[in-house]
Amino acid sequence: MVLFSLVATHADIDLETVAQLSNGASEIATSALSGSPAVTGAVVLATCNRYEIYGEAPHPDDVEAARAALVAQISEASGLSEPLVSRSFSTRTGPEVTQHLFAVSAGLDSAVVGEREIAGQVRRALITAQHEGTASSGLVRLFQAASKTAKDVGAQTALGSRGLSIVSVALDLATDLSENPDWTTKKVVVFGTGAYAGATMALLRERGCTDISVFSSSGRAEGFVATRGGTALDAESLRPAVAAADVMIGCSGSDTRVEADELALVRADSPQPLIAIDLALTHDFDPGVGELDGVELLTLESVRLAAPQEQAESLAQASGIVSGAAKAFEQEREARSVDSAIVALRRHTMSVLDAEMEKVRARHGCTAAAEEVEFALRRMVKQLLHVPTVRARELAANGQQDEYVAALEALYGITVEQPAARAVPQAECPVDHSDRESA
Repeated sequence: MVLFSLVATHADIDLETVAQLSNGASEIATSALSGSPAVTGAVVLATCNRYEIYGEAPHPDDVEAARAALVAQISEASGLSEPLVSRSFSTRTGPEVTQHLFAVSAGLDSAVVGEREIAGQVRRALITAQHEGTASSGLVRLFQAASKTAKDVGAQTALGSRGLSIVSVALDLATDLSENPDWTTKKVVVFGTGAYAGATMALLRERGCTDISVFSSSGRAEGFVATRGGTALDAESLRPAVAAADVMIGCSGSDTRVEADELALVRADSPQPLIAIDLALTHDFDPGVGELDGVELLTLESVRLAAPQEQAESLAQASGIVSGAAKAFEQEREARSVDSAIVALRRHTMSVLDAEMEKVRARHGCTAAAEEVEFALRRMVKQLLHVPTVRARELAANGQQDEYVAALEALYGITVEQPAARAVPQAECPVDHSDRESA
C-alpha cells in the first residue's frame, strides 16, 4: 500500500480557486472509492484556506490512476475543467505525505502560523472519513499520528502560545480599523453556527462584547445561542440587526450571501461605520460590500497578509518535532510493510517442519521420543527464523524491504501477497453534515 495526497493551499493558489475546488468536497472520498479500484482509502481536509485529499493506493503504479480519478470527481463536483483542477493540486507520495500533514496539523503551514484551530480540523476530517467508511487503516494511523504530533508541538514549544488564530487576527484588524476600539460597546452580527462561529463567539466574549446576534440560513441559530449566549435572528429580524451593527462577521459559507446593493439599502440610514469580516471560504459577503461608503471589508486574504510571524526559535523547535515524528512514523510504516514477508517465511518454514513431523509420527507413532524430536525441531526453527526476522525489520527501516521480498522469492520461491486495504469500522461522527456552514 502507498500513501499519497493532493494538496491545494493558500501558499500556491488564490483562495477563490480553493473555494471553487471545495464545492462538493463532502462527497469526494465516497465517490472516489466507489469509482476507482486505484483508491482504497481517502480522507478529505477542507478548511478556509486549503483543500487536501489524502489517499491510499494498492501499489505505487496506481497513484497516477488514483489522482486522475480524484481530479475527475472534483471537476464534476466543482464545475471546473479537469485541466484546471489538475494544475491546482500538487501531488505528494511517501514520506512527503507524512511530513506535510504533520506540519499542517501542528499549524506550521497555516496562514496564521501556529494557530491551533487546524489541529481540530484534522481530527474532524478523520472522524468524518471513519463515519463514511472511507478511511483505510493506513490513513487512520497517519491522521492519529499527525494529531499526536500537533499535541506534542503545543506542549513542548511556545508556538501558538499567544492564542493566534484566523479569527483573532481578524478581530485585531477590526480593532485597528475601528474609531472606537472598545468591544464592550459594539453590536455584532455573526453569520453561521459552525466551528468558526463558535470560536468567534468565544473570542468576542473574551474582548468584552455582549451584544451579539447570530443568523443561520439553516435555522440553527436558536440552538447555537442556547449554549453560547447571544440573540438568535431569523430572516425578518436580520435586517434591523444589520442596520444597527458595528461589525458583521461571516462564518457560514452557505448559499445565502449578503449582496452589496441589499446592504446599501439596509444601511442607508445608519450613521455609524460598519466593519464586515468575511471568514467564509465561499464568501458570505459580496466583495462589492467593500466599495460601499462607510463599510470596511476584511477577508481571509486580509488576515493572511496581516498575520504576525512567530518567533524563529519556536518555529525551529516545532519544525524539529514535526520532522522527528514524521521520520519515526515512516520507519514504523516501513517495518510494517515486511510483516507479510515475515509471515510468509514463517508459514513456509513451519509447513516444511509439519510435513517432516508427519513422517516421524507415521514411522514411530505419537511416542515420547517423537514429541521430544518435535520440540527440538521447533526450537531450532525458531532460532533459525530469528535473524531473518530481525534483518527484515532493519532492511525495512532503510527502505530496502523490496530486496528482502525479492530474496525470499529467489531463494525459497515464496510469493508474498500484500494484504488488501482494510477499512476501519465506522465510528460515531460528531459533525453534522446536513449544514454547509463552515467547520
